[in-house]
Amino acid sequence: MVEIKFGTDGWRGIIADDFTFPNVRKVTRAIALYLKSAYSQDRPVLIGYDTRFLADKFARAAAEILAELGWTVKIADRDCPTPAIAYNAKLLNSAGALMFTASHNPARYCGIKYIPDYAGPATPEITDAIVANLENATDDSPRQVPSQLISKFDPKPAYLDFLRTLIDLDTIRAAKLKVRYDALYATSRGYLDALLEECGCQLESFHTYRDVLFGGGMPEPTPDQLGALMTAVKASGADVGLATDGDSDRFGIVDEQGNVLTPNTVLLLLARHLIQNKGKTGAIVRTVATTHLLDNLADRYGLECFETPVGFKYIGEKMRQTEVLIGGEESGGLSILGHIPEKDGILANLLVVEAIAFEGKPLSQLVEEAIAQTGGPRYNHRIDLHLEEAHKAAVIDTYQQNPPNAIAGIGVKQVSHKDGLKLYLEDGGWVLLRPSGTEPLMRVYLETDSLEKQAQIAAFLEMLIQAVSPVAA
Repeated sequence: MVEIKFGTDGWRGIIADDFTFPNVRKVTRAIALYLKSAYSQDRPVLIGYDTRFLADKFARAAAEILAELGWTVKIADRDCPTPAIAYNAKLLNSAGALMFTASHNPARYCGIKYIPDYAGPATPEITDAIVANLENATDDSPRQVPSQLISKFDPKPAYLDFLRTLIDLDTIRAAKLKVRYDALYATSRGYLDALLEECGCQLESFHTYRDVLFGGGMPEPTPDQLGALMTAVKASGADVGLATDGDSDRFGIVDEQGNVLTPNTVLLLLARHLIQNKGKTGAIVRTVATTHLLDNLADRYGLECFETPVGFKYIGEKMRQTEVLIGGEESGGLSILGHIPEKDGILANLLVVEAIAFEGKPLSQLVEEAIAQTGGPRYNHRIDLHLEEAHKAAVIDTYQQNPPNAIAGIGVKQVSHKDGLKLYLEDGGWVLLRPSGTEPLMRVYLETDSLEKQAQIAAFLEMLIQAVSPVAA
């Protein structure tokens, strides 16, 4: 029997291997058991899906299971962004939503996540309950499907109307910006480009159609997937290049020089924009793996800064507890004050365009100013080391019990066990050892103030990890 594991953002698997129709029916029934314990059946369940192979058919299969169990189901009328289905889950007073997506993963993957009615990622208590329900959930086909309980709906109009309340479209319109947009064959097409055209941007878009193979690449807005966008921005003299991932909850930004900005840089830029240009205030929330330049910005403006474990569900939870100016993570997700507690790549892209329009300066200059204002630059690096489970466990156990006093000659001033093992260094840098919960990987993150230190720290950390022997089974 295939073990179904929920990671930081739902369950993902390989289509026709472990991600199959029987397993989708099983997971849907497990979710339905949770719904029965948390909601009344007079509230609909929404279902969305991305552009992947069979994602729409998996969505229909889930709808039939829910309908058989007495739930009214509304399925998106086409592939749609995760933030759009999440917003509608709250707007329509639903019992939450099922979203079929594997986000930025390769084409052979699909996934399913449950989004509660508060429009953010499910917290660990909810996903733990769903996983526990799997034991009592069958993978049988439905015996009778009450089709009158299933209908289609369009999540786009309400979601776009909401974005219009968060973005200063008039300021963007007055700037007459030249924008290049790569949809990466995914769900933001018809959403992000629609608002950019509404703002009067000189827009050129590409890859704005469904391709279940994502053009032979991945729907991930990183430099190795954004070559066409980088080239188009430089060749056309555009002000900015924009992209999203497969389900549009992550962003990709290319400056006017053709450079892809890191998510850490974008978070810093937008936090500063919201404070300086829009007069907003509130806490800044980041994960343990995200740049501490955000802490410096918070200090500069007298704002609180909170650190959470990796996973936007923890940022979303903090957004539901307090006034958060901006919350984000180094992997490319963010949300802001007044928005839903879910990461939104479409919103992030529009905010970058808005920042350029407000300042009237090149994006690269805005980045330089934000970094200088917060004591940068800082250099962030991530290493993924292939380690089996026993080795991962041994590394974390060894250094949690006996953390090193120094890393590459730099003293350790504080140790955190919030998520993996994080060491705060005396020079303002930090390192993080975090075992993957779903893959045989040890993720090593670090931030420091020079490329030379970055290389030295990376080499030292790899040596520390390899010095630990795996625990015998």
